[in-house]
Amino acid sequence: MTTPSSIVEDLLKPEPYPHRPPEIQLVQTQMSFIFLTGEYVYKVKKPVDLGYLDYTTLEKRRFFCYQELELNRRLCPQAYLDVVAITKDAEGIHIEGKGRAIEYAVKMRQLPQHRMMDVLLLDDQVSPKMVTRVAEKLANFHQKAETNSKIAAFGKLDVIRQNTDENFSQTEKYIDISIPPSQYDRIKKYTNDFIHDNTALFAKRVNENRIRDCHGDLHSAHICFTEDICIYDCIEFNDRFRYSDVASEIAFLAMDLDRYHHAELSQHLVNTYVELSHDKELLDLLTFYKCYRAYVRAKVESFKLDDPYISEEEKAKALAAARSYFELGQSYIIQI
Repeated sequence: MTTPSSIVEDLLKPEPYPHRPPEIQLVQTQMSFIFLTGEYVYKVKKPVDLGYLDYTTLEKRRFFCYQELELNRRLCPQAYLDVVAITKDAEGIHIEGKGRAIEYAVKMRQLPQHRMMDVLLLDDQVSPKMVTRVAEKLANFHQKAETNSKIAAFGKLDVIRQNTDENFSQTEKYIDISIPPSQYDRIKKYTNDFIHDNTALFAKRVNENRIRDCHGDLHSAHICFTEDICIYDCIEFNDRFRYSDVASEIAFLAMDLDRYHHAELSQHLVNTYVELSHDKELLDLLTFYKCYRAYVRAKVESFKLDDPYISEEEKAKALAAARSYFELGQSYIIQI
């Protein structure tokens, strides 16, 4: 019987690949196995149901592979190449081979790790000029991004509340593990109070077409400075997380720059984007969405603590990351 573990074991060998890579590195997220082969990356979805995504059948995984390809070509067309079948015959497993398809993978051109924004931030190698280029790309992307009555509905108050309530319900189990009770209660109260006090503002954002089909997971690890700027790995598995206020998207990256102790770059990103987009109202939502996005990142890191495919060492790192994100989320409230 072919299992996820047996497929992973096989794909750590060069034989299944058409180009026979001399070295293969496995990276895991909560929802994917990612095989780095030097020239190409092959991303295989885990057969999981996490509530907000469902990859439990082969047909669903195939569908979302194609969704990932199409959506990511908006901001990183040079990297997203194809969806390929992983097949099996009497000789074993093959990528892009003949035989019965047992799995699918998104095939990407491997981007240079040393040019990733998160790596560059650690070495103080990100300049205001580079951040300006990112802001320009995002302002242009958001201006052209799809919006319609269906997408706009995701900016309405009931969906905003659904998103935040889901955050708190899904992290209850991590109280006293990755988040102290007092921190949980304080962020929850701030969030609910802000929504209650700003109903007119949220409605205005919907009416002014600020709700767009965005990237959805815009943090520095998903930005690569090559000849062009490649912004990759957008959310394909749940439209609700991608259809959002552009303010939430900018707040996400601004929050991440804060996390790397580059508040000056965070402010520069926001100021440049506001100037280019003429969206001064974004500033009224910035703290709320920074806190929200920090909480989402903390939640995702906390989820890794329950992932059976992740090692104890990786779980320890995830726990530390979750705690730091929760702490960052609270820091925005303290500043008020």
